[in-house]
Formats: sequence, structure tokens, C-alpha cells
Amino acid sequence: MQKTFAIIKPDAVAAGKAGSILADIQAAGFTIKAMRMTRLSKPQAEGFYAVHKERPFFGGLIEFMTEGPVVLLALEAEDAIKKWRDTMGATNPEKATEGTIRKKYGTNIERNATHGSDAPETAAFELAYFFTGFELL
Repeated sequence: MQKTFAIIKPDAVAAGKAGSILADIQAAGFTIKAMRMTRLSKPQAEGFYAVHKERPFFGGLIEFMTEGPVVLLALEAEDAIKKWRDTMGATNPEKATEGTIRKKYGTNIERNATHGSDAPETAAFELAYFFTGFELL
């Protein structure tokens, strides 16, 4: 079994879609190992997205991710990282496959409802950034 990290982003929470997304996650066969709703502070978001600091979209990304509550998730399944990326769909909802979370709930490439780790190293960093070890048992 593998763990991965996910966020239900502020756009989806504000639109009242968090419950539907959680249902989709469970229907896809994931076990939710940890979950917390919170509002990211600017320093938290900047630290989390530090890999993108030099990119032109960084400021807008931080503003978006701090505009409202998010749901932080630790998910577990066989090959969880790939499975979650497939369940989410393409970053751009317009290019996402029918039935994926981003196709159903995303509005554009920036407001695409969910985040997911893209590699084992990223998942390890992202899980540890928001959850302590005992929360992931």
C-alpha cells in the first residue's frame, strides 16, 4: 500500500463540492488515513509551494490557496500516487477525462478543485508538511 497527499482546494470547498469529492475518493477505492479542514496562512502556502517560487504564477497561486478553507488529505491505496492523479484528471479541466474530479468540479487550469502529489518524494514531503507521524497510522 502507498500513501499520497491531496488537497481539496478553496474553489471546490467554496462551491460546496468537498463532500462529493470525498465520496469520489472513497468510490475510487482510497482509504482516507488523515483529513483536516483548515485555512492556509500565507507562510504555510509559500512554504508548501516553494518549488514554484520563481514561476510567474506563484503570487496568484498563493493568493488563491489562502482565500478560503481547504481540505488536507492523506490517502492510501495500491499505487496511490498514480491512482490519485488518474482520479483527479488533467490539470486543465478542459483536457481532463470525463468522470474525473477536475472535469466534474474544476473551472479552469488555476481553479481545478484538487491537488495531488506527483512522485513518492513529493508525497513524503507534502504528507509530512501537514500531518504528524501518528496522524498517518
